Amino acid sequence: MQYPKAIKAGTKIEQIAGAIDLLPTLADLAGIKHQSSKPLDGISLKPLLLKNTQNWPNRLLFSHWGGRISVRSQQHRLDHTGKLYDMVADPSQTINVAAQNLTLSSQLQKEIDAWKKEVLIGISEDKRTFPVGHIAYKYTQLPARDAQPQGGIKRSNKYPNATFMTHWTSINDAIVWEIEVLEEGDFEVELYYTCPANDVGSTFQLSFNQQTLTAQITEAHDPPLRGMEHDRFPRMESYIKDFKPLKIGTIHLEKGIGKLMLKATDIAGKQVMDFRLLMLERVR
Repeated sequence: MQYPKAIKAGTKIEQIAGAIDLLPTLADLAGIKHQSSKPLDGISLKPLLLKNTQNWPNRLLFSHWGGRISVRSQQHRLDHTGKLYDMVADPSQTINVAAQNLTLSSQLQKEIDAWKKEVLIGISEDKRTFPVGHIAYKYTQLPARDAQPQGGIKRSNKYPNATFMTHWTSINDAIVWEIEVLEEGDFEVELYYTCPANDVGSTFQLSFNQQTLTAQITEAHDPPLRGMEHDRFPRMESYIKDFKPLKIGTIHLEKGIGKLMLKATDIAGKQVMDFRLLMLERVR
């Protein structure tokens, strides 16, 4: 962080902090009163940065990912398996000290349980659909990341971000989005695909409730995967490639909730295409 007029170069701060502190800290440094209908989770680090505080509250920072929760105090971290680490003496987290600190481990576990009840209630019951066609916005993106593959279709990687759909080899396969059309209208549809020359010619259909739109792959586009040339270490996420846009026509979407579905009606070669994205443009 650089703020030459206020923060001395080389300043080091030992107190723990998290990304939740960025907004209140930057707003405070800029002299902006943050307005929100809900309280912020973070706190301003301005007093630490400007070295004008003698007292700082003891904090607990919680991390949650894939149902796993850990909690960090200034000195310790309790992970999702109940292992306790002294982060000051053992920042690499190699020695589990839970057995020597049973009371502390129990206290931190109670803090995790309380945090779960306050923050995660109902998270597994989230059935929200993807909004489409907001009247104030001309475009709606529906990437492969947010779709559900059915049949033999697979994601290019188990981690959804930046993925595309591949192995589309059957007319029984489908790519599906659970959507809610917010305002009825006509939408021009652009699809991003790749397809080897030997597989050109497949026809496919986009449908929503009773409305359908049929199109065909007529031009080959088969670029290589890229990204690995920039990696120092092989990434876990999907590599990418350059997908070609194809305007497939206009579909009328009625207001309401339903399944937006891509299915093949005829497969000319071994596969239909690799699919990356639908772009919907409101035209009426």
